[in-house]
Amino acid sequence: MKTVLEVKNISKSFGNQPVVKNLSLSLDKGTIGCLLGPSGCGKTTILRVIAGFEGIDAGEIRINQSIVSGRHILVPPEQRRIGMVFQDYALFPHLSVKDNVAFGLRNINGKKKEKRIDELLHLVRLVDAAQKFPHEISGGQQQRVALARALAPEPDLLLLDEPFSSLDVTLREQLSTEVREILKEQATTALMVTHNQHEAFAVSDEIGVIQDGKLVQWGTGHNLYHRPASNWVADFVGDGVLLPGLVLDDRRVETGLGILEGQFKYPCQNGCPADVLIRPEDIIHDDASSFKAKILKKHFRGANIIYTLQLPSKDVVLALVPSTCQHDVGHSIGIIPKVDDIILFEK
Repeated sequence: MKTVLEVKNISKSFGNQPVVKNLSLSLDKGTIGCLLGPSGCGKTTILRVIAGFEGIDAGEIRINQSIVSGRHILVPPEQRRIGMVFQDYALFPHLSVKDNVAFGLRNINGKKKEKRIDELLHLVRLVDAAQKFPHEISGGQQQRVALARALAPEPDLLLLDEPFSSLDVTLREQLSTEVREILKEQATTALMVTHNQHEAFAVSDEIGVIQDGKLVQWGTGHNLYHRPASNWVADFVGDGVLLPGLVLDDRRVETGLGILEGQFKYPCQNGCPADVLIRPEDIIHDDASSFKAKILKKHFRGANIIYTLQLPSKDVVLALVPSTCQHDVGHSIGIIPKVDDIILFEK
């Protein structure tokens, strides 16, 4: 598989403030990657140095094997064959949808240009809006115009900076799926940054979690959720709690939920303390169960309710329960622990 983007041991500081710290990643052709992290973690700076808007202090960046950024190298953005979708879309208000898309094809003329514009308008389902201006279409349509404009010159790499942040939640979920379909249809290599894990899961093949300018884990959404590399990643990706436990042997750990059994690796046994990751779906609601937990809080999510439960041990866990099972705060409910993946972190 051809590697399109290779970022190798890059660092970037502003003044005396390190923002990106010895970071490496790569993307193969046709792969959609995502940098996921909280605000201020450095992910947008990483995107900007890949785009060429900023230089780097150390390391190197290659696009299609050519060095575009290094200690003394900075190839201008317009020479990198990249496309960019900005947070605010950056559409030209005085140009129609068609002309905004055409702006990305300034070096092509005639029938070839018209054919490419027509292909892109069909791709993003905006043929009927071709003559409208940005203020005459919805936010979701504006985002698809920005995507079509960025894809127009068939870039080697597409960069997306928080592309869904200005949209409402429902539209965000819908468009994240649509954007993935469009990028896959074009076999586009892309890198997106977001602080929203649901967007990252919906769009990306691979996700890099950024903490304080460092890449702390890279993998699929499934692996990040079920095999987090640290308790920070476990806390940031998905819901869950760290339950104190004692490791009895290489298959059993004792917790406030009882003795949990499964396969895991841990550096010591025979009563060693550990934190056990418990996800809400690990707790099954069953009124017939003799194991009871007290409801401290409830968070209604439409089809489901997240209950915050206090165990007899006084430890607290979360439970994901169908919203048809309605219980009041202060009541006790029966639960059964069903922890298929036992994830331990050292105390």
